Amino acid sequence: MHKWYQIFHKNTGLSPYVWVVFYILPFYFIFRSSDTYQIVLGTIMIIVFFSCYVLSFVSKGWIVYFWTSVQIAISITMALVFSYVYFSLFLAFFIGTMKSRAGFITLYCIHLVSTIATINYGLVSQNPVFFTQLPFIIISVIGVILIPVTTFNRNRSEKLQGQLEDANKRISELVKLEERQRIARDLHDTLGQKLSLIGLKSDLAGKLISKNPAQAQIEINDVRQTARIALKEVREIVTQMRGTRLVEEMFRIKQILKAAEIDLILEGDPKLTNTSLINENVLSMCLKESITNIIKHSSATTCSISIEPSPSDLVIKVWDNGIGMTKECLVLLGNGLRGMKERLEFVNGCMEIVSDNGTLIVFKVPNAFIPMEREVRI
Repeated sequence: MHKWYQIFHKNTGLSPYVWVVFYILPFYFIFRSSDTYQIVLGTIMIIVFFSCYVLSFVSKGWIVYFWTSVQIAISITMALVFSYVYFSLFLAFFIGTMKSRAGFITLYCIHLVSTIATINYGLVSQNPVFFTQLPFIIISVIGVILIPVTTFNRNRSEKLQGQLEDANKRISELVKLEERQRIARDLHDTLGQKLSLIGLKSDLAGKLISKNPAQAQIEINDVRQTARIALKEVREIVTQMRGTRLVEEMFRIKQILKAAEIDLILEGDPKLTNTSLINENVLSMCLKESITNIIKHSSATTCSISIEPSPSDLVIKVWDNGIGMTKECLVLLGNGLRGMKERLEFVNGCMEIVSDNGTLIVFKVPNAFIPMEREVRI
């Protein structure tokens, strides 16, 4: 059984039913006529229009166009016979709720042309009622032009926003899946070989413990040392899995540049608001790698970091006044630069390197329009 609130269309809510209040107005135009036949005909048309209007919202498929066509015919008749042109506003609102772009354009053009033609006919025939309510008729024409377009664009924007939220959720799931796979690869590469080695040496120590205790003790020491190395590497993997915020990375960069006697010029706020955690983590790692390269290879005395956020993306520029990079280095990127490029490509970012009076590296990543409290944390 349907709940009482399910009578409201999810895209329009109460709007079409609030408009029903204005159905009282056409009765004023109808009952001005002294002809009983016209009064009965007008009342029937109002009831039929109301019924078709409701059926248009609850129907699906081609039948929607049929009910809308009936409404357009009634609207034209009411304008010609009773000088009531305001049904066109009801139709304008409904046409704006159409989901199909082709259907919207077709009905919009038909309704606009029929409304303007009907009003022009009333003015040409010098209908006195049309002239007395001319300002309201002009407002109605403006409404017929603007209401469908604004309503259609608003609904389309809401639909795209919903799709964007679904895409962001999907991206979050893919990021988690990729992170799981990376962890699995790291653990396999780190622990697989060493656990196999521990197993082999343990078996060998067990065989030698009675024949050659000294050699068995050596193998046991190797097992102990290998286990310690494996534990250390696991801890390093866990440390790398923890996301790094740009503010935290900038604090460490200031310390390391100060220790290297390189002056730092910082422009912009490292506290980001519209950037996702995964993108910020990637930027932090790239920034860390670039600063390491400056300290090791550039012989620079000054380093400038510029943070330039925008509604669509975030750009970080790292410049140093060092010796620069040769053309061969720019073409054949080293492991560090290649790693930065691959990290940025994973989050749809990019990197640009310019070597002129030093080296300029530009990192760019798209911003994520997700509230931080709703963002999936890895």
